[in-house]
Amino acid sequence: MMNRKTSVRKLALLCVIVLVLPLVLTGCHGSGGLKEFQVPARFDEDRQYEITFWAKNDTNNNQVQVYREAISAFEEMYPNITVNMRLYTDYGRIYNDVITNIATNTTPNVCITYPDHIATYMTGNNVMAPLDELFADEKYGLSGSELKFDGPAMDEIVPEFLAECAIDGVYYALPYMRSTEACYVNVDLVEKLGYQIPDTLTWDFVWEVSEAAMKKDQDGNFLVNGQKTMIPFIYKSTDNMMISMLKQLKAPYSTDAGEILIFNDTTREILKTVAVHGKSQAFSTFKISSYPSNFMNAGQCIFAIDSTAGASWVGTHAPLLDIAEDKLVEFETAVMTIPQFDPENPRMISQGPSVCVFNKQDPQEVLASWLFTQFLLTNDVQIGYAQTEGYVPVTLKAQQSAEYVDYISRMGEDNDLYYDVKIKAAKLLMENTENTFVTPVFNGSASLRNAAGQMIEEVVKGVRRKKAVDDAFVDKLYDDMASLYRLNHGDEQTTVGEKKAELGPLPGMAKGLLIGLGIVWLGIITYAAADMLKKKRIRE
Repeated sequence: MMNRKTSVRKLALLCVIVLVLPLVLTGCHGSGGLKEFQVPARFDEDRQYEITFWAKNDTNNNQVQVYREAISAFEEMYPNITVNMRLYTDYGRIYNDVITNIATNTTPNVCITYPDHIATYMTGNNVMAPLDELFADEKYGLSGSELKFDGPAMDEIVPEFLAECAIDGVYYALPYMRSTEACYVNVDLVEKLGYQIPDTLTWDFVWEVSEAAMKKDQDGNFLVNGQKTMIPFIYKSTDNMMISMLKQLKAPYSTDAGEILIFNDTTREILKTVAVHGKSQAFSTFKISSYPSNFMNAGQCIFAIDSTAGASWVGTHAPLLDIAEDKLVEFETAVMTIPQFDPENPRMISQGPSVCVFNKQDPQEVLASWLFTQFLLTNDVQIGYAQTEGYVPVTLKAQQSAEYVDYISRMGEDNDLYYDVKIKAAKLLMENTENTFVTPVFNGSASLRNAAGQMIEEVVKGVRRKKAVDDAFVDKLYDDMASLYRLNHGDEQTTVGEKKAELGPLPGMAKGLLIGLGIVWLGIITYAAADMLKKKRIRE
């Protein structure tokens, strides 16, 4: 009788473990327990805070110095807040690390990122801190009364740049820096080929000049530069190339709701055009050939399309030259908008990092993070960072300041701070802000962007491998991209977000629950089998 009672107790205990274990695991892992952020009535300055800031730097030590000076100045104003900076070499690594840390609620406090990435972060429950209430807070909001620094008011942020930070009508970031794409042109080589550069570049002009540059002499040297190497037209970001061409042609790409519309006839024609010039090798990409500025600086490229933020690497006297001096060629550099289909209505993509704030269990910690995020929009930080490359400050307050106006006016005074190509690139964006655009942001929009660029890459690779880029090739490419990036394709009209939710990997918390339950049930089965064997032996 005693043995049976003991068995019942043990079995009951195991059942309790089965019921309680999921609750324990849920409480220990993941972000499901985060409450929706609410702005505290006051910031508690009697407490100490330690916040993490994940930032991106692309080997430009001047940018690192701007970050460090900003952190030092902020900590002097708020001695109870310590900011720990972690630098990354590219945005993709930041994105991957954030996704990994969401499952354990160990995300950074403040992060340099892109709206496409934020849309994916938001699939975690209350992971992001919505900023609308923080914007409007009288004490700690934009230009709030309790701030210890002179930050911008909401109407002092460039409206086009601020609008990029809204997802489904809610702000989840502040713009930090902005750039666009520019076409850097070797004027000398264009004129040597017998052409005059128009006021606005067109795709037809760029393709025509690029093909003309492919002529060689009997020794195999290109006539235009006398070298064995010439790639007339190199595009750094092929995703931007496809997106910009579709936008200029008013062709579909996606909807705000995440419907995928890129697999259309206009895209097909773009790919076939790219195939023609990829086959002649008049056109190439960064992934296939390397940085366009390096080829341009060596006299081996005529049209190099890259970010305005990369202007410090372009030109004979660039301060951030990335090739040996003996390879450098003297030439005049023009900084122009990217090629257009309709020069009267130019369209160019707006890009550049934003700053988001992650939600935490402690609202005071979030408020401390928000204060630092705002500080990154003060004039000293904005102007200091913009001067490192061809970025533009995101605030009208900084753009219209006496210091920045003076900086722009001194274009060409030297080949460092006032490097002419860099300042021309910044002016290009400021003069065309109203002509910029952004793509819809949703969970999965980053995957769509990757697919847009990879289609161009695959076409160029295909023609170099002697493949025919015909309708059958494009049809297969569409299917491959839809499968690889989990994009809807064909008659089904679902969104990328839905596809990702349907096909994506289980979150870490869910895996932990399943593993834990499996272990418990294995224990129950093992115990039951042992108990039955014991009873059988007793009966025998």
